[in-house]
Amino acid sequence: MTALRERTSSPLLSRTFLQLSVISVVSGVSMAFAMPFNSLFLTSEIKVTPVQLSVFLLASPLASVVASTIMGKLSDGRVQRRYLLVAGGVAGAIGYSLFAVLRDYWFLLGTSVVFVAITSSLLPQIFAYGRAVSRGPSMMVSVLRTLLSVAWVAGPPLAALMVAKTGWVGLFTATALLQLGVAVLAFTLPVPVAVPEEKAEEEAGPSRAGMSVVAAAFVFLQGSVGLAVSGLPLFVTTQLHGTAGDAGLAMGLCAALEIPMILWFGSLANRMSQHKLVLAGAVIALGYHGSMLLTDSVWQVLALQLLHATVISLVMGVGLTYFQSLDPARPGRASTMFSNTQIVGGMIAGALTGLSAQLGFRWIYGFSLTMVALGLVLLLVAGRLTGSSRR
Repeated sequence: MTALRERTSSPLLSRTFLQLSVISVVSGVSMAFAMPFNSLFLTSEIKVTPVQLSVFLLASPLASVVASTIMGKLSDGRVQRRYLLVAGGVAGAIGYSLFAVLRDYWFLLGTSVVFVAITSSLLPQIFAYGRAVSRGPSMMVSVLRTLLSVAWVAGPPLAALMVAKTGWVGLFTATALLQLGVAVLAFTLPVPVAVPEEKAEEEAGPSRAGMSVVAAAFVFLQGSVGLAVSGLPLFVTTQLHGTAGDAGLAMGLCAALEIPMILWFGSLANRMSQHKLVLAGAVIALGYHGSMLLTDSVWQVLALQLLHATVISLVMGVGLTYFQSLDPARPGRASTMFSNTQIVGGMIAGALTGLSAQLGFRWIYGFSLTMVALGLVLLLVAGRLTGSSRR
């Protein structure tokens, strides 16, 4: 067992960082392979009913929240995080291997709420491990988050090509192999030096009420991002009479702008108040969603992606570091809580997307604007409860 006995002067150049970076990319690509195509797989291959699809899309994220919460508590206890990463990779390998061969709805649902739910804990534990290795705020977590974005830029197009060439069996087999690779790589990770007990006591997290308000704020903020992203193709094609290619171009442009921004804001987050940076992201989000409500052509949507990339970088990039800094003694719990706010926010976004289908897809940005406003108010309250408004 190898231990990290001292903090390196540049964690970005360490072997551990390079190994963790590969794990982040491989894990991100595997998730980008499978997750965007679940609904298509269920409807085209399994022939599920609308009710069955809704049950699947509701039960799976709820199970992920439960599994990630349990893993987060274990990771801050006596269980080494590398073993949790191994467990997540093995669970993913088993789960997606079963997806490759099973064609019964109920067996697939059981596989999703058990094995795929466990593998959903991978990302928060990768970020928690990165925080522990760097032993405090650093660029490591921001770079890992950026690599995840890169994986999601490349993953879905490759997955679509794989489905066309090899079918669902090929896609899920490749996903299972990638997850197995994560498990192998994670097993050889070194063990970070534990934070001394006296230091851990000094770094006690904020009150339960403070963290609850922060979490509620991020449910709305991340939900608004999820709603805006998932609703963009619908809005562009139905309200602006654009093409699917126009929507793809907008989302690709946003992703490309987001990658350098996450690194830049991650650097700023180590020198200034993370709370204020997230607040700035919420304010910019008001401008983005408000402007989208008024757009009447595709070129305006393209131009506004600069604002949305800024919002995503501040809310979802700096936001992760913000959660970890609020509870530095328990990075596993903090990272998991952040991840769970994204899952719950996505569930709310899904329901609002369905409602927008009845009212008109321009309502997507009206709902997003409302969610951001609620998140901004809660952030202001959270700043007082946690004391972060003064930092």
